[in-house]
Amino acid sequence: MDLFDYMRETSMEQEAPLASRLRPGTLEEIVGQQHILGKDKLLYRAIQADKLSSLIFYGPPGTGKTTIAKVIARTTSAIFQQINATVAGKKDMEAVVQEAKDARGMYGKRTILFVDEIHRFNKGQQDYLLPFVEDGTLILIGATTENPYFEVNGALLSRSVIFELKSLEKEDIKTLIRRAVYDRDKGMGAYSAEIDEDAEEFLADMAGGDARAALNAVELGVLTTKPGADQKIRLTLEVVSECIQKRAVRYDKNGDNHYDVISAFIKSMRGSDPDAAVYYLAKMIYAGENVTFIARRILICAAEDVGNADPQALVVATAAAQASERVGFPESQIILAQAASYVACAPKSNASVNAISRAMESVRAVKTTVPVHLQDAHYAGAKGLGHGVGYKYAHDYPNHYVKQQYLPTEIQGSVFYEPGDLGYERKMKERMQEIRRNEPGKP
Repeated sequence: MDLFDYMRETSMEQEAPLASRLRPGTLEEIVGQQHILGKDKLLYRAIQADKLSSLIFYGPPGTGKTTIAKVIARTTSAIFQQINATVAGKKDMEAVVQEAKDARGMYGKRTILFVDEIHRFNKGQQDYLLPFVEDGTLILIGATTENPYFEVNGALLSRSVIFELKSLEKEDIKTLIRRAVYDRDKGMGAYSAEIDEDAEEFLADMAGGDARAALNAVELGVLTTKPGADQKIRLTLEVVSECIQKRAVRYDKNGDNHYDVISAFIKSMRGSDPDAAVYYLAKMIYAGENVTFIARRILICAAEDVGNADPQALVVATAAAQASERVGFPESQIILAQAASYVACAPKSNASVNAISRAMESVRAVKTTVPVHLQDAHYAGAKGLGHGVGYKYAHDYPNHYVKQQYLPTEIQGSVFYEPGDLGYERKMKERMQEIRRNEPGKP
């Protein structure tokens, strides 16, 4: 590196956006992702020991994929090369491979190639890297916001360790916000800025686990807000809501409003009001509520309040939960709206809830024994104990039904599940009544 290169890099570092300047230099400075970066975890140990194999980092934007790669660049003895798949072509990869071969041949040094947005490489580009990863010329580190099992060449996947990064927790985002506002070396501390508690809370909510979104808002707020009479820049709720371009829909710090809205959302679906359900869904999305949190509540409502009146409701809710996490915002709001409106419009039954509640109470109250004819007869010596003797195989009988004792003797005659009269559950009820009215004879 000559003097001009050094000056250019120094200038770029000083003028870089806040989110870039705040990138940690060591593993200990990284906030969040302790499930893979805890001191007892594989990735932490591999980076510390400088014994990396090919890796793929997968997770939402702003969760630290590039940050971890940069830390590796600072700690490894290997040569570190970086390309972005959105702009890199075959010539760029050929140049990296040739330099890697030279470094390995002349100096015995390994080369780590970090490919950002690796899912943007087409199959041919990914195939080009494969032999060089396989023979050790390159140690590949790929970063992607897409599920690598869908977007990355299977051969590359089999030669890589995949680490999934999670959206940062709210407290992690708060830590980074405070670092951004008050750190005088890398942050905005030299501007004598302060951030109000409710503004910090709002930003941490609105970021939705994306550190970059919160830091960009802090930087914009500090740079565009005039100092007060005390010569300090104050980041208020009004200021940060403008910077992140979202109106402050408050989820108060004690959580009351948060739980009020989710309660109204669930009760609207239960009460068969799709308009109210979609409204409260929109309010949660606008306020930055976690997509997983919302999807779980739809799942619970589908099972608890719809149940077997429309078994398809749980299928729709499950598919929506999986799809919305894969797609992410803003498109996932369409998926969640479809699921919420379906559950709201579906016929309702809480018969399954009542059934498991009664059964749990019975289990707590009465000690029972499984009837001998229902006990497992497959292991050696079981039949000698009488296990399974007298069991009637239902498929040998008309309508695949035969009357026999299934409940333990101690609670024989108990009724736990009572199907309702709405939707598909009515058909279930009618079928059970029919087969019990016409008990079959012998096969």
